[in-house]
Amino acid sequence: MDLSVLQARAAEIAAMYDEHNTAAGRGAWTTGDLALGFVGDVGDLAKLVMAVDGRREIPDARDRLGHELADCLWSVLVLADRYGVDLVAEFGRMTDGIERHLT
Repeated sequence: MDLSVLQARAAEIAAMYDEHNTAAGRGAWTTGDLALGFVGDVGDLAKLVMAVDGRREIPDARDRLGHELADCLWSVLVLADRYGVDLVAEFGRMTDGIERHLT
C-alpha cells in the first residue's frame, strides 16, 4: 500500500468513528481531539518501547508494539487529511533538508 491508500483508509475509519460518536451523543472529534488522542497513543508507544527494551514490565509488549505504531500512524494520516497536508511532499522536503544539513 502506498501512503495515499493508507491515508484514504485512515480517513474512512475516522468517518466511521465520527458516525459512531455522533450516534452515541458525543459528537465527532475535532482536530484538537485527534491531536490529544495522538498524544495519548505516543505515550502508550513510549511505554511499550521501554518495556521491549527491558526498562518496564508490560505483558506482551513486543506483540502490542506494532498495533501502537499503527495507531500513531493513523492519527498522523487523519490529521494530515483534515488539514490538507501532502505528507509525501512534506516528508521529501523534510528529509532533503536534513540531508543537506548533514552533508
